[in-house]
Amino acid sequence: MNKNFYSLVVDAGGFENLQFQEKDCRNFIDKARHLRLGKGGGEALNQYFQRMRDRNDGFVSNMDLDDEGRLRNVFWADARSRAAYEYFGDVVTFDTTYLTNRYGMPFAPFVGVNHHGQSILFGAGLLSNEDTETFVWLFRMWLDCMNGRAPKAMITDQDRAMKSAIAIVFPETHHIYCLWHIMRKLPEKLGSHAQFNAGLKTDLQTALYDSHTSGEFDESWGQVIAKYDLHGNKWLQSLYEERSFWVPAYLKSVFWAGMSTTQRSESMNAFFDGYVHSSTTLKEFVDQFDNALRKKVELETMADFNSNNQTIPCLSHFNIEKQFQRLYTNAKFKEVQRELLGLMCCNCSLVSTEGCILKYQVSDEISTDDHIKTLHFFVYFNEEEVEVKCTCALFQMRGILCRHALRVCQFKKINVLPDVYVLDRWRKDLKRTYTLVRSSYDDQRDRADARNYERVLKRCSKLATKISSDNEKISAFLRVVDEFETKCEGSTLESAYEQTKAKANVVLDKGKKILSPNVTRGKGRPPSKRKVPPVEKLAPKRKKPTSRKILVDETQWGETPGSEQHQFDYGVDVGTQNSILTQSTPEMCHHLDPHL
Repeated sequence: MNKNFYSLVVDAGGFENLQFQEKDCRNFIDKARHLRLGKGGGEALNQYFQRMRDRNDGFVSNMDLDDEGRLRNVFWADARSRAAYEYFGDVVTFDTTYLTNRYGMPFAPFVGVNHHGQSILFGAGLLSNEDTETFVWLFRMWLDCMNGRAPKAMITDQDRAMKSAIAIVFPETHHIYCLWHIMRKLPEKLGSHAQFNAGLKTDLQTALYDSHTSGEFDESWGQVIAKYDLHGNKWLQSLYEERSFWVPAYLKSVFWAGMSTTQRSESMNAFFDGYVHSSTTLKEFVDQFDNALRKKVELETMADFNSNNQTIPCLSHFNIEKQFQRLYTNAKFKEVQRELLGLMCCNCSLVSTEGCILKYQVSDEISTDDHIKTLHFFVYFNEEEVEVKCTCALFQMRGILCRHALRVCQFKKINVLPDVYVLDRWRKDLKRTYTLVRSSYDDQRDRADARNYERVLKRCSKLATKISSDNEKISAFLRVVDEFETKCEGSTLESAYEQTKAKANVVLDKGKKILSPNVTRGKGRPPSKRKVPPVEKLAPKRKKPTSRKILVDETQWGETPGSEQHQFDYGVDVGTQNSILTQSTPEMCHHLDPHL
């Protein structure tokens, strides 16, 4: 937006010749992103779901109606998304800020990241409200759709209702605030401070990114607050109270998959951009939704093809680099190579030895905007188990071994890393089941392996129905399957996808027509009373387009613990809602530190 606005400034001959500001442009774009359901939108959505159930085994949809039969909340997920969750559902982002329709129903997608680092959808919803009760309904529908398997980590913005709902539905999930959402608020919350651009902003970022432990962050944060006299700033106070939700030093034991950065937010915008606009009705939206997902499948298929048929040259003679070149997708291998390039800026020295555990200090020269600074990290190496652990925790957070650990491995002449450092989620040589699942946007009928998969699945399903009441036949069948599976151990087929439990179709008020939702009162001033900015008046109307535990705990080495445990106690009463639940019976069951 800032580049687009600057081009307008240039065309007008200066800021003084424009009758609007950049903020007015942003407000206009936000309004233009609202999609319009149009008359009969609720019924169109119901027909779309019915069509998907007919064409897509395993498609799940839930429509929550009020007493008048008016659409209130919606959730849906297709078979491919559900199957993909089995592989990449360890970390999920949930964001309701990207798109809101004309009825005030935020579009709420569940998004993860695949083996190429691309965004992948795990389901989506349309909500009538953003309160705790509504989020609880949506989260429970989604959790039930995913066979009760909650994500290990969930990244959201700082919405209070969302936080309460996550504590209720996902009590064991590590809830993380999106760091990008927080950092983008700095100019808004602190921009009026006289020293914001004269040290305050840089000192805050230094405290955040350069602190290796929670203790270091607390000390640095306190110094910044005292130096700039910010003791009375309520926003900073609230951030500090919730520091275990967003400060990297507190989250070093949590796997993020690289999803806490700007990349994931920008990718979500690109996910549906070009498919949804201000004139889109719900009837058009459901088709465009499939088009967006089809494009994602094409991009993933192309990335799979490139990873298996194009080899990125190694940068060194380091045998570990060849190990990752052979196993990782091209996108992830490039991340490994970035760490290998960083070896040139790293120097290591032995600090102490305790049994088979060696402690090294690795000095890393990091280039910032105006200077080069040196940061020090400690790497612990277990000679007996060939285990390595760095205090930067890049491997624990992103699943990529850091340059500091690689420097120690190079120093110890390690040629092959143990399997624990080669994550299956980044590998290119695994055949993942979800790529064979037929969906409404990826038919798969032209693929021989997909046809064979469906053929075997139907045959096994038919046989399971026939012998399910006879335990002896079940045991005999499973013995045959185990023997056959042993013979196929050399195959690359990954069979981690579990069969979905068959559920009976439940339809409430089947013949009742579903009405479009009421327009809900959103936050802020009513649109009819809003002053129309000049940029909106001038803009032309848009035409309708056609593993195992490593070493010892850090606390045993005198390190400050990197996380705190929080207990949640939310006395939220979730009311009963009228729902239409329909499921077809499935056949198968940085700124300163580049690491952050």
